[in-house]
Amino acid sequence: MNDRLKFAAFGGGLVVLFGAALGIGALVGDRSGAASAETTDHSQHDTAAAPTGLQDSRSGYTLGEISAPATPDQQGALRFRITGPQGTVTQYDNLHDKDLHLIVVRSDAGQFRHVHPTRAADGTWSLDWKWAAPGSYRVFADFSPTGGPGELVLSRTVAVAGNVTDKPLPPVSRTADVGGYRVTLAGDLNTAGSELNFTITRDGKPVTDLQPYLGAYAHLVALRATDLAYLHVHPEGEVGKTAPGPGVAFHAQAPSDGAYRLYLDFQHGGTVHTAEFTGETSTAAPASGAPAQHGGGHS
Repeated sequence: MNDRLKFAAFGGGLVVLFGAALGIGALVGDRSGAASAETTDHSQHDTAAAPTGLQDSRSGYTLGEISAPATPDQQGALRFRITGPQGTVTQYDNLHDKDLHLIVVRSDAGQFRHVHPTRAADGTWSLDWKWAAPGSYRVFADFSPTGGPGELVLSRTVAVAGNVTDKPLPPVSRTADVGGYRVTLAGDLNTAGSELNFTITRDGKPVTDLQPYLGAYAHLVALRATDLAYLHVHPEGEVGKTAPGPGVAFHAQAPSDGAYRLYLDFQHGGTVHTAEFTGETSTAAPASGAPAQHGGGHS
């Protein structure tokens, strides 16, 4: 999650926005349904046309097989390693307060989780894990290996056994309620770049004391409904200089027209909340004064 990355480029890949500037990182997911084992598109490894995040290997680095509980009724651990030119990677550069960000989402854009596993001395990443429901999940690892090529996003799919019932995307909405908070969205994603403004209230009163979470007052992830193409955006402004609510603004650019599921993470009262929205791209002109986009290797 570099502070200045682009959400487009990479031969059909996406981009990510970070901080006050537009940062871009892209991941493309898989909606082909549950598989009997982890699957990855090996045919596009390290090619200029390959979308960022779809592969399990890139630039000499590989996300190894993921060990996790096989069914939703099992409690266990999710484990994996990342290998590089010198073997298992054990040193990482810090990205937004963490060495690695793990995004997990089911193929129907449900069961979204943004978590941070711990790393053992031998380089194995792990965290306690229990699946909420059966289905096919895309697991994204976002990291920057020390001495490596910079930001990388690798992913694999994991099949969780059971009777799978994919849910339709919820209808388009401008408001979301979560944990006693109401979040209102103004603005629409579009392929030219646009401003998205979220306003957070609690019991009808504006929240003006948001707490920093991973170095920002909020984080936004957008997943394209058709294939889980992934966009991670950090808000405009800066912690300590920008007002901590009730409004949080983002500049975002969609890779294509279509429906998206939006997930806004924010922290208040020591708890992280995720407000979810469904949105569709508009044909509006780009927001005035939008920051320039820079190519980068990402989200």
